[in-house]
Amino acid sequence: MVLNYIWIAFFVIAFVVGLCKVIFTGDLGIFTEMMNATFAAAKTGFEISLGLTGVLSLWLGFMKIGERGGVVNFLARVGAPVFARLFPDIPKGHPATGSIFMNIAANMLNLDNAATPLGLKAMKEMQELNPNKETASNPMIMFIVLNASGLTLIPVTIMVYRAQMGAANPADIFVPLMIATTIATLVGAFYVCIKQKIKLLDKVLLGFFGGLVAFIASVVGWVKSLPQEQVSAYSSLIANCLLFCIIIAFIVAGIRKKINVYDAFVEGAKDGFKTAVMIIPYLVAMLVGIALFRASGAMTFIMDGMVYLVSTCGLPTDWVSAFPTAIMKPLSGSGARGMMLDAMQTYGADSFVGRLSSVFQGSTDTTFYLVAVYYGAVNIKNTRYTIAGSLLADLAGVLSAIFVCYLFFG
Repeated sequence: MVLNYIWIAFFVIAFVVGLCKVIFTGDLGIFTEMMNATFAAAKTGFEISLGLTGVLSLWLGFMKIGERGGVVNFLARVGAPVFARLFPDIPKGHPATGSIFMNIAANMLNLDNAATPLGLKAMKEMQELNPNKETASNPMIMFIVLNASGLTLIPVTIMVYRAQMGAANPADIFVPLMIATTIATLVGAFYVCIKQKIKLLDKVLLGFFGGLVAFIASVVGWVKSLPQEQVSAYSSLIANCLLFCIIIAFIVAGIRKKINVYDAFVEGAKDGFKTAVMIIPYLVAMLVGIALFRASGAMTFIMDGMVYLVSTCGLPTDWVSAFPTAIMKPLSGSGARGMMLDAMQTYGADSFVGRLSSVFQGSTDTTFYLVAVYYGAVNIKNTRYTIAGSLLADLAGVLSAIFVCYLFFG
């Protein structure tokens, strides 16, 4: 529903702005430019989607091997001690615990098709423990805030889009994105822990959170010690090495489980092909709306206003052109994807704006969509502080994305 209003707004605002230009400036060619922009955007949307098939098939093929090889189950077992502390109201051994672990692990591996069903299953199992069936329980709130923080270890789809948009090294946003999404998750988890009076000084939680903070601090310190021209080269080397090691680990896990690795890859690749074809209408629709909005001059007007305000405060303005992606992400995943692709097409995939929009896309999640789908599935009406915690995590992800992108690419 939100996406419907946003899409309509693009057309209405573009028409009003175009009409004002005709009346007040005598620009008789504005509507021709707008229509040409819609045709070009529709063609671009189709070409992007078509070009995605190969790379998306490749990555989802490897992901299927990892899924069948037990990588998701392994991550769930590793995270069990931490999640037991974060969800103290769930009895030990309850089925909800396993579903929560599996959902978070699937999200970390960017397995959206597996994560959503597991998340819905977890919500239904938590609802069984909920004494007030119309009010969100503490475990539900923690679960959704962790999902909304967008914690992702392997940003497959973003790297695929960057490859399709001509990035020289699609994985160069891997380390910055990992830092930004980790900070978002920490902030969201801290907020909920404080609200629910969860003991943060517990040995396990202290070790886990302390380890994440130490990791982020060490990466930031290491980057600051390097000359700026070497930062991108080293981060790209590390990112590609990590990704290659993950692929090898998936294959080894598949061999250990004695699955047919080749067949698993082919099945995942088929899913990748279907996904690429399925998104064509959605991508074309969103890119056409954004192109119309930009061609009318409305986007330029808003961005110029933001640049003026930011510069007046004495702050750098490079990040402003990527900001529409950050604004759109809590409202609509496909809308944010359209904004990210528009930024890469306009400024270049390897530009600061193109990279920052990619990190914005990966460092947060679709808060209102998650709340609507997960709470709607179990008829929860009173969400308590779920949205506040989720938006706080989103804000942390946006601010940290700006910081790390200046650190790595500025």
